Amino acid sequence: MTDERDSPEAGGMRIEADLVRQLAELLNQNELTEIEVVDGERRIVVKREVAFAHAPPAAAAPLVAAPPPVPPAAAAPAADVAPAQHPGAVKSPMVGTAYLSAEPGSKPFVSVGDSVREGETLLIVEAMKVMNPIVAPRAGTVRQVLVVDAQPVEFDQPLVIVE
Repeated sequence: MTDERDSPEAGGMRIEADLVRQLAELLNQNELTEIEVVDGERRIVVKREVAFAHAPPAAAAPLVAAPPPVPPAAAAPAADVAPAQHPGAVKSPMVGTAYLSAEPGSKPFVSVGDSVREGETLLIVEAMKVMNPIVAPRAGTVRQVLVVDAQPVEFDQPLVIVE
């Protein structure tokens, strides 16, 4: 069997359908939006659109709700800052799945209003079957939890606001 990768008649690269299928399976299994493989001069990128077809459970909804109403004068400075630009934003260091508690049904690591110490676990991001604790970069109070349990997250996505 000849390798058609470099032949001009084949357009420069032979596509290996099995490899693409395996990459697509990895995407789905790990809830990723993109995966890339580089092998010498060959580069394969598999992407998918993320459609949030299933709504989070009703019990999880309060975790992403806006903070309780406050007088407009007090809310003005915080309202002007998007979560991604907030100085207290704790962002995801990786693509994965965010979990708010150590195991399903157990108490969340933190809730809005909790005081946290520097280094205290705020939540977990699972990436490639590895549980990675996301810790508070400094002591403060949890002002917002911006994700729900078992939500897919992207690199640099704000997860929690600690002030």
